[in-house]
Amino acid sequence: MKQVVQNYKSGELAVLDVPVPGCKPGGVLVRSAYSLISTGTELMKVSEAGMSMLGKARSRPDQVAKVMQSVATNGVPATYRKVMGKLDSYTPLGYSLCGVVEQVGAGVDDVKVGDLVACAGNEHALHAELNWVPKNLYARVPDGLAPRHAAFGTVGSIAMQGVRQGESRLGEVALVIGLGLIGQLVVQLLTASGVRVVGADPDPGRCELAAGLGAVACGDPASATVETAVAELTGGHGVDQVYLAAGGGSNQPVELAARLCRDRGRVVDIGKCRLDLPWNAYYEKELDVRFSRSYGPGRYDPEYELEGRDYPIGYVRWTERRNLACFLDLLAHGSVDVEPLVSHVADFDDAVETYQRLKDGDLKAVAVLFRYPDQAVETAEAAAPAVAVPAVKPRGGGAATPARAIPTPVRLAFVGAGNYATSMLLPHLAPRDGVVLSTVVTTTALSAANAQRKFGFAEATTDLDAVLGDPSIDAVFVVTRHSSHAELTRKALLAGKPVFVEKPLALTEDELAGVLAAVEESGNDRLQVGFNRRFAPLLQEAKRRFGARTGPANLRYLVNAGRLAHGSWYLQQGTEGSRFAGEGGHFIDTASWLLDSEPVSVYAVATSGNEDLQVVLRYPDGSTATISYVTTGPAGFPKETLDLVADGKALRLDDFVRAAVYDGGRKRWISSRLPKARDKGQSAELAAFIKAVRTGGPMPVPLESLVATTAATLAVRTGLAGGAPVTLARAR
Repeated sequence: MKQVVQNYKSGELAVLDVPVPGCKPGGVLVRSAYSLISTGTELMKVSEAGMSMLGKARSRPDQVAKVMQSVATNGVPATYRKVMGKLDSYTPLGYSLCGVVEQVGAGVDDVKVGDLVACAGNEHALHAELNWVPKNLYARVPDGLAPRHAAFGTVGSIAMQGVRQGESRLGEVALVIGLGLIGQLVVQLLTASGVRVVGADPDPGRCELAAGLGAVACGDPASATVETAVAELTGGHGVDQVYLAAGGGSNQPVELAARLCRDRGRVVDIGKCRLDLPWNAYYEKELDVRFSRSYGPGRYDPEYELEGRDYPIGYVRWTERRNLACFLDLLAHGSVDVEPLVSHVADFDDAVETYQRLKDGDLKAVAVLFRYPDQAVETAEAAAPAVAVPAVKPRGGGAATPARAIPTPVRLAFVGAGNYATSMLLPHLAPRDGVVLSTVVTTTALSAANAQRKFGFAEATTDLDAVLGDPSIDAVFVVTRHSSHAELTRKALLAGKPVFVEKPLALTEDELAGVLAAVEESGNDRLQVGFNRRFAPLLQEAKRRFGARTGPANLRYLVNAGRLAHGSWYLQQGTEGSRFAGEGGHFIDTASWLLDSEPVSVYAVATSGNEDLQVVLRYPDGSTATISYVTTGPAGFPKETLDLVADGKALRLDDFVRAAVYDGGRKRWISSRLPKARDKGQSAELAAFIKAVRTGGPMPVPLESLVATTAATLAVRTGLAGGAPVTLARAR
């Protein structure tokens, strides 16, 4: 299928051939009929992409701050790879469309194949021929409403949420500053509510349009027209509400709002304009400044948007989806008219030219629609049933299938192509001799296309079953979100493929049992989990210099994990597990490798709402390892520090930048090859895995160790719930 994309680094716009997105549970696959260009938001993004790197940095100081924090935590090389990977990627455009349901995912019963729906979301309602849209981000189009009008649903919801924030009442007077697409819709919604509206915009054409759609008066904000109209309509008291629907760097809109708003009036910011509030003016009138966040309640809440968990109507009357449905009803009943806003309808194939004309100013428009080619709607086929999880049998009951050596090159398939895969794994694999990146599989089309372009995958697809059934694929990498690791690993093992799965291997004991059952059933134990720290060159050299020990050891591992950014999928504990469940295996595996053993018991205590943990591991020879996992530490403090003491010797690791071994009064420093470079072992781990696949030799880490580490990680949750040490039944 085709999709409009932009490279944020170069500014290039393209209509790209990408795989069709998969129809996941909880949503529908929609074939686009019309999609709407947001001439404000999207053109701002297009303009930013054309800036120099310095210009981009100046326009997004929030992102610069994140980059500096990443440098402090992960070092310059890793941060550079991550940032350049993000910048030099195709990003999608679009967030408002109308189309026909082509396939219905599991758990969806409110629409059927062939229904016309309006869709929302800058990750789901894209300028693409097909989109997967979760349940709470689409609404059925009322009978009789034209698809080109229903494509306005999302921007209409944005305008509607702004009006709701203003709490307008019948008979009041409102001022709308900025008469672009959102401003024009705000004018109509207010008028339909019985509010008299004055509009302000320097463009005479937009003023004329707003007047034709219900505004009592409109004019240039720099002229006397607007102030005169407000004075006449309000008896000199000022408007009840001001809606800021303007963009740009001028502070004129907020100053005008203060001047023309009545005492204790409301100022609602809908657009993205400068907000240097003149303190005296806002204080003296005690103005109520409010922000309108996109389409309504539910926005930026992954449980609402992605998992389909609606808010009870008795507590949250107007959500994203209810706003969308309400706006469609207003359109269907003629209370709002969007046809006068349509300045241009372009064929989807002409998308690049259309954006360029808008950017250059050749095309003056309030709203522009893309019209997609007519295509017959095919009946959706029922989803193939999932492979049943076999009953767990005692391990070791069946002989493992002998591993086979394969001729070079080793052909790899990647399931998932997110940030970690593209910044920490694929850069090490793409240039490696004897490796062919054969296929990348994702559920979203554009991430597969980006990985194919940047790393040279031969194919990109959303069809996992076809990849697992392809005999030419020598190994499968599972680099998806945590909740899918165990099931994808199980399927790949049953398909006879060697598997590299990023941590964690499993989030529950049942998931772990399912993986082991797949090993037992298939005889395929060719598995590696991404516990990369044991492969870090600095730590390996430190362990070598520390030497063998005879007595028990005491190990302390401090992990300064830090706070997560709002909206991070790591915070979705209901589906993705806790933070420690997701990454704690790294630190348990490192401790066990340094102690040359697997833990026999786990004791865990928590502070700060179970985010800050103390985990004590006990080993068969009496050794102990204490992992302090904290989220409340300072940003400038090292992320990982480790101390190992035994037999009168000590090993010290400072954030994978330097290490020291103390022995007999001597201190021997070991430094990273590059100052401040943190090599945490990914490259060496990948080399070991590829070698094992190519030669048929043993996997880099024994399966028993991977299972023991996973079981110990899962035991932390059990220990926290029970408040007592947990004995590990799988320990050897």
